[in-house]
Amino acid sequence: MRLTTGGARAWGMHRPRTTTRQLSYFVALAETGSFTRAAERMGISQPSLSQQIRGLELVIGAPLFERGGPALLTPLGREALERARRILLDVTDLEEMRAASADALVGTIRLGVSPTLGAYLLPSLVARLHREHPTLRVHIREGLPSTLTSGLVAGDHDLILLQLPVAGRALHTERLFREALWLAMATDHPLSAKSAIEPADLRGQNLLTLVPEYRLAEQVAEIAADVGGIMLNDYEGTSLDAIRQMAGMGMGLALLPELYVRQEVRDGDDVIVRPIKGGRYYREIGLLWRVGAGRSPAYRLIADMLRAVGP
Repeated sequence: MRLTTGGARAWGMHRPRTTTRQLSYFVALAETGSFTRAAERMGISQPSLSQQIRGLELVIGAPLFERGGPALLTPLGREALERARRILLDVTDLEEMRAASADALVGTIRLGVSPTLGAYLLPSLVARLHREHPTLRVHIREGLPSTLTSGLVAGDHDLILLQLPVAGRALHTERLFREALWLAMATDHPLSAKSAIEPADLRGQNLLTLVPEYRLAEQVAEIAADVGGIMLNDYEGTSLDAIRQMAGMGMGLALLPELYVRQEVRDGDDVIVRPIKGGRYYREIGLLWRVGAGRSPAYRLIADMLRAVGP
């Protein structure tokens, strides 16, 4: 049988199209690995879920899941999953578009934050949001920078607050402020006699650092190379408190951000802190969201509030 040109056009007009419902079911099945659990998550019957998945595979023209066992993605399915998540995020951002006004701060915002920042910035931010925008709900989750970035791309977070720079495609970076780094040392360290530290004073000194997942760890390595200091990679801290305690025990010197110093270090503590002359050593803090996010006006309002509570 010959297919006429008109018939081909008619088939093209009625060719099945992908729907956001199919993509949502596809993502749910890929994430749960089970038709039963995916159907429960989406609130539908298992046969309905199976029908939607078959419809999506018909559009794509190839299986997305392996047959005869658990719901394991095929290589094509893994590629399609990344695209499906991206499409669903774009749709969500489109649906959440709001006017650029104070009314943008309603609903729920999911904020991811680095542990080296959250405790020192968020109490003031959350208090102001609760006071000025009582209908807004902010869900906060701490995490390592790489986890936060991947979570933002995947849609687990609407915003992330962390030290810059951050690599990531299709992410908008709102620079907030610069935060000076101070030098912390044991109370009997020879440099404690100085009211301010010259960069040259750090030559040959042992510098403590965080675990490599933090941008601050990279920065301490850069400073050590700049001044001729010695990186103590055998003593990596998992938090600012950890490297501060190591400095107090005389294990080395710690570079601590100004916000931490302001809130956590007091006269008579186990460490002495001193500013570093020249203003060369600081960290830059930013707020990031996905490019094209429909709620960007709200996110910019939050960025302005963070600037106001910064150093």
